Amino acid sequence: MSLKLAVLPGDGTGPEVVREALKVLAAIAKDEGIEYTTQDFDYGGDRYLSTGEIINDEQIEELRAFDAILLGAVGHPDVKPGILEKGLLLRLRFALDQYINLRPVKLYPGVDTPLKDKGPEDINFDVIRENTEDLYCGNGGILRKGTPQEVATQEMIATRFGAERALRFAFEFCKRKKEAGEGKGLLTLVSKTNVLTYCGDLWFRAFEEIGEADYPDIKRDYNHVDACCMWFVKNPEFYDTIIVPNMFGDIITDLGAMIQGGMGIAAGGNINPDEGGTSMYEPIGGSAPKYTGQDVINPLAAIGALAMLLQNSGYKKAGDRVEEAIKKTTPKLKSLSAGKMGYSTTEVGNLVVDNL
Repeated sequence: MSLKLAVLPGDGTGPEVVREALKVLAAIAKDEGIEYTTQDFDYGGDRYLSTGEIINDEQIEELRAFDAILLGAVGHPDVKPGILEKGLLLRLRFALDQYINLRPVKLYPGVDTPLKDKGPEDINFDVIRENTEDLYCGNGGILRKGTPQEVATQEMIATRFGAERALRFAFEFCKRKKEAGEGKGLLTLVSKTNVLTYCGDLWFRAFEEIGEADYPDIKRDYNHVDACCMWFVKNPEFYDTIIVPNMFGDIITDLGAMIQGGMGIAAGGNINPDEGGTSMYEPIGGSAPKYTGQDVINPLAAIGALAMLLQNSGYKKAGDRVEEAIKKTTPKLKSLSAGKMGYSTTEVGNLVVDNL
């Protein structure tokens, strides 16, 4: 078995954090006897500025042949916001049918959280976000643009097919955590059924029907999204696994990143769990262009993304070892913020390798 990995370093500090993630990959692969290959692709802001192109269908098909994609960052100061995000990230998610967005929310040892009196034992849950429907479908339009009578619409789309496959993934994920002794077997649906009386109702009915019929041993709970935001801050220890539609998931996962210590530690996976599917893993913090080339950016989120990639690509032991090495590294840092860690980007990567 060999891991075939596509690498998209991307923009800004993306290449620097990817460099450290690949350094860790080389070390753990040697230790665990993992055979792998990597191929770099230059999709991002510089390519767009020089060619006017982001990515085309043929290039997407090329990426489909890889087992997984490791992404550094997307975002260029000379490219209007939304162009790269929609043209690359969203396009890949939809084209590769990466219908699950997985965001672990874990507070690592030695990392500060803005929540008073909360520690790693309190902030340790997973958010599973449906990743290919909802408002992100872009179904809508504008009438009489630029006039006082302008009308803009953007429709929230939910299908039973899309909701059910995300829900079944979440139930299975929650079940595996419980069986491994890593979770309490509680799955929480987050939506807004009191206002979204169509889309929210579809999700809630599917959640209840699937849970009752096929997962009676998994406890089910429901939160309105606004209540969920409050509980993230007040009692994050309540949560085990969360399943949430796309738009609300986008919001609560960034709140989750803040309570786990910030964007410098948060990693995510855009996952196609079907056999032969290609998934994409990334640090959440963005390209941070003002720090480009200074060797001061925090690479732990990218290394965490690598851990997720391994865990979900058939190398769970290796991925778990990388995650444990991150946990041994975080107490040594003065801060997770760029330029304040007490170590350079390169040195933090070296620390993780030493802690494997």
